[in-house]
Amino acid sequence: MSSELFDAIQYLEKEKGINKEVLMEALEAALISAYKKNFKSATNVRVDLNEETGSMHVFARKDIVEEVEDKQQQVSLEEAKQLNPNYDIGDVVEIEVTPKDFGRIAAQAAKQVVTQRVREAERGVIFNEYIDREEDVMTGIIQRKDPRFIYVNLGKIEARLPESEQMATEQYNVHDRLKVFVTKVENTNKGPHIYVSRTHPGLLKRLFEMEVPEIYDGTVEIRSVAREAGDRSKISVYAANPEVDPVGSCVGQRGQRVQTIVNELKGEKIDIVEWSEDPVVYVSNALSPSKVVEVIVKEKEKATTVIVPDYQLSLAIGKRGQNARLAAKLTGWKIDIKSESEAKEEGLLSEFTEAKDESYSDVDEDLFE
Repeated sequence: MSSELFDAIQYLEKEKGINKEVLMEALEAALISAYKKNFKSATNVRVDLNEETGSMHVFARKDIVEEVEDKQQQVSLEEAKQLNPNYDIGDVVEIEVTPKDFGRIAAQAAKQVVTQRVREAERGVIFNEYIDREEDVMTGIIQRKDPRFIYVNLGKIEARLPESEQMATEQYNVHDRLKVFVTKVENTNKGPHIYVSRTHPGLLKRLFEMEVPEIYDGTVEIRSVAREAGDRSKISVYAANPEVDPVGSCVGQRGQRVQTIVNELKGEKIDIVEWSEDPVVYVSNALSPSKVVEVIVKEKEKATTVIVPDYQLSLAIGKRGQNARLAAKLTGWKIDIKSESEAKEEGLLSEFTEAKDESYSDVDEDLFE
């Protein structure tokens, strides 16, 4: 066995990041298998590899017994003492059995096994590198497409972007660069598989963490995300420090921070609202950009009835109910929206609200002429 083999092992460790011990163990296993196969031996053997000399030796391990019944597995005490007078019954003796032409045979037989082990070890390195990236954002380049997946090159591996995780409003072209959210990393018989998404709410959350320093350092917290990918999203934020404006931090100067994220998501509209432990305030905020007259809370049902001005009803509900749907998802509260006219008919407006309306009606209209 030439020293070039050991040089190759050192190269693989350096270039592929595969532990040399793993490769040496694979090589030893392959050589033992080759010995048993080519020399029809059932003997328990051990292979000794010497990196310094590049040499290889095969030793048969035999039990020392009084009477030999199986020459392949056993050796007599008398024969063992010729090797070392300290041997005794029950000990195991190692006898070199390296064939003259074993190097050539072993190299041929070991090639496939070692290649397989190297491939498995390399897959393990890739899996260990990417398993820590679950629920994180990575940047990749689209390599190819088929009816089921878009394949995104993340460096050492191609990630799979399933059709169900693709934004309906987005065009995907080969060589396009895009950010993806890693949903799952799994180890299979065919190697690591990584699945990514462009629609997951986690993508929006991670993009804000990357773009807004106050979120990254914990000054501002993201409390909830509701998303209809490619169309519209809502995100609620909170700051424990009353001097920090959580919404303003996310929007950025002249809207630059949020605009960067909107551009990454190809124009997806994003509503940023302030979180509150008070459901009245939180639900009101979540229904932005519509104005809210009153919120009636039913704690047991975790439900709310929201009253909005008549002219704001369609805005509060949103196109195909989207605004109300996202607000409910964001807050975790059921939301039933009614106009002021409906609320008055059903007697839902509080005395305070009605009194406020009446006070406005008492104002002399001539003042506004």
